[in-house]
Amino acid sequence: MSKPFSKMSRALSALEHIYNNLNTDFFDGELPVPIITVQSKPGSMGHCTVAKVWRKKEDSAYELNIAAEVLNYPIEETLDTLLHEMVHLYCRENGIKEVSRGGKYHNKRFKMEAERRGLVCIPCGAYGWNTTPEGNDRLIQYALDKGFSEITLGRSTLLPMRTGAAGTPQAGAGNVPGGKRPSSTRKLVCPCCGLSVRATKKVNILCGDCMQKMEEAG
Repeated sequence: MSKPFSKMSRALSALEHIYNNLNTDFFDGELPVPIITVQSKPGSMGHCTVAKVWRKKEDSAYELNIAAEVLNYPIEETLDTLLHEMVHLYCRENGIKEVSRGGKYHNKRFKMEAERRGLVCIPCGAYGWNTTPEGNDRLIQYALDKGFSEITLGRSTLLPMRTGAAGTPQAGAGNVPGGKRPSSTRKLVCPCCGLSVRATKKVNILCGDCMQKMEEAG
């Protein structure tokens, strides 16, 4: 359970926590720690830079961005987007050419590495292979097992797309024009304190702090 997000610093902290878990569970902890950002990128769900563009005192880091326009999408969407970009990061760290045509085309190497991490890949014409959370029960169960909550901050409702490299659009799949994607889970919220929980089916749950029946969010 978690309280609603009200500060960007807390949202970034949540993304970093999720990234660390995904790195451990899907990449054996091999990926470097990027600088995670939330920037406005109309028409894009996120990107991972092709090089280490952030300079630190004695080191450098990639940038992994989640678009502000989709930050408040359902948690399985956030997991899919993060894992999608982490596959790019893995390929760039290991000399795997997973994109071509200026970073627009996601090839079979990308598909193979994505499916190794349990992602569902679908063909997207001239853009190659994309990932989608739709029908990916593994992502939903993973979120439930880890107790991840969706981030309740978001900037707008523009149609999202993916990017292979920073600034290069990749058409998204199953996008919902003009709004958030529907979640594959039910969200229940305590009417008193705002604590929330997700479930895959209709359940009756009491908030342990307020002893009030949690209500399904619309």
